[in-house]
Amino acid sequence: MSTRIEYDVLLVGGSPSNLTLAYRLLELAKESGKELTIAILEKGKEFGSHICSGAVSHPHVIEKVWPNYKEMGFPIEAVCNDSNMSVLGTEKKWDLPPNLYPKTFDKSGYFVLTLSNVVAWMAQKVQEKAKEVPNVALDLFNGFSAHSVVFENGRVAGVSVVEKPQSDEDYVFGKIICFGDKGFVSRDVIDKYNLRDCPQIWSVGVKEVWQVNEDYAGKVWHTLGYPLLEGTFGGGFVYGMKDKRLTIGMVISLDSKDPNMNPQLKLQEYKKHPWIQSMIAGGKLLKYGAALLPEGGYYSLPKKFAVPGAILLGDALGVLNVKNLAGIDRSMECGRVAAELIADIFAKGGDFTEEALAPYQKTLENSFVIKESYHDRYFRWTFMENPRLLGQYIPKVAKGVDSGHPLLGTIKAGFPNPFQAAGDALRALGLMEQGKDIGPIKYQADYKHIVADFTPPKMDEPKFDKATVYSRADAVFFAGPKYHEGNIHIDEYNADTCVKCIKTYEGLGKTTPCVADCTAEVHRVDIVADLRKHGMSLENCIQCRTCEIVCPEVNLRVRPTEQGSGPDFMGL
Repeated sequence: MSTRIEYDVLLVGGSPSNLTLAYRLLELAKESGKELTIAILEKGKEFGSHICSGAVSHPHVIEKVWPNYKEMGFPIEAVCNDSNMSVLGTEKKWDLPPNLYPKTFDKSGYFVLTLSNVVAWMAQKVQEKAKEVPNVALDLFNGFSAHSVVFENGRVAGVSVVEKPQSDEDYVFGKIICFGDKGFVSRDVIDKYNLRDCPQIWSVGVKEVWQVNEDYAGKVWHTLGYPLLEGTFGGGFVYGMKDKRLTIGMVISLDSKDPNMNPQLKLQEYKKHPWIQSMIAGGKLLKYGAALLPEGGYYSLPKKFAVPGAILLGDALGVLNVKNLAGIDRSMECGRVAAELIADIFAKGGDFTEEALAPYQKTLENSFVIKESYHDRYFRWTFMENPRLLGQYIPKVAKGVDSGHPLLGTIKAGFPNPFQAAGDALRALGLMEQGKDIGPIKYQADYKHIVADFTPPKMDEPKFDKATVYSRADAVFFAGPKYHEGNIHIDEYNADTCVKCIKTYEGLGKTTPCVADCTAEVHRVDIVADLRKHGMSLENCIQCRTCEIVCPEVNLRVRPTEQGSGPDFMGL
């Protein structure tokens, strides 16, 4: 057998959390003189190429980790100087007065970021810092995925770096393994140790970057209403960046009743709104992408944030706060806290037991990361327990916006029972803002919310320039996926199950959720020997995992790509 490849610290995923961890750990090792070996595995061809995010982020953690970030050239697109929460009808937009929406959605002073560029910058700074620390050996492995987790003697010991390992060289081991992925492999750690009582629930973010003719740098909008007028939780966002570029996107929850919701199509509908049409007229689409967001919040967190030999960070942990769409600063804080604990454990001998790692969770629980998550623990649940909020009230308000006066127009549009509406508003306010305690909650997996025969109400379609909207097949080009031959990275567990699923949905005049909700034209229905079967165009996949989450039969699993294959989200 060949020599076992082992590092002191193995970071799975080139994420903001892991790169923050690596940078801070290098600083601490420079101070202590402790000899360490560190490896970072990144499945993309380069650091940042699989990163797709909004992104508007509070700068407080950036300022802690890189106090001189300006001099270091931290890549900021703009500082938000005009923050808005808006409701869209099909024709008009209403910017809400600040007292009518949560203060957390005021992004004034926040950084508008291109997160793929931030991650590339972080990886560069980690490498530069390593040159200052001769007592640390750092290896960055871009194009290397973690495919499975190695468990030895009750602890997490390493990961395989090929799909079908043949020898010891196909594994990388570590004294401490830090998972900063979006669940590709960290889910196996959570399952192995039975860490999650309440399922994680997910939304998908679909996003485009446009070159436009006007300068919107620093302007930020978050929107409710059109085109999500059928009861699905979610909304849109428009962020102004430097060099006359716009980020236009939607975050759409995957617990939608609609089995044919189609997130990429929803984004195109969003762009048809006259307000957005006015901004992108004469512009040019530059990039397209999609990614999952963990939105379960406090009650979907694992019971333990660390197990023997491993720590969960960022999206692997699920620290995004959906109330204010804040995840980047929380992920970075996970990395910063983890680095200081890891350095301390190495100083004490380097035994990464569950007891030794327990302060990681305690520190986060005493920080803004978990305190705010606890305070906002019922935000997502509020919309689940009362479907009238999204299914009746938001559509009526949107109709009122189109009528010319949002409040009076809403009444004219036939607002439901005012006494019931007032009661619903007080209940929602109590849960979302005033900390009313109703005890623990438990979500259902997203696919369980699908209503197979659900048909969304028809919407009036605004006038739009056809040159500004793209079919899903065309959008794939702007995500830039490239795959090595034979890279089969989506498992279909049972082909007969798919055949039955296709029959069920086509019998209702629909297609299956995996086909409809795919963000990149991967899944399809093929006719093979007169049988309608599930097929896949894997060369189009952009690694978002939406298909896996919405599959009503739990018959799919998306695995990380190999050899740097997949989308190219740089600049997204």
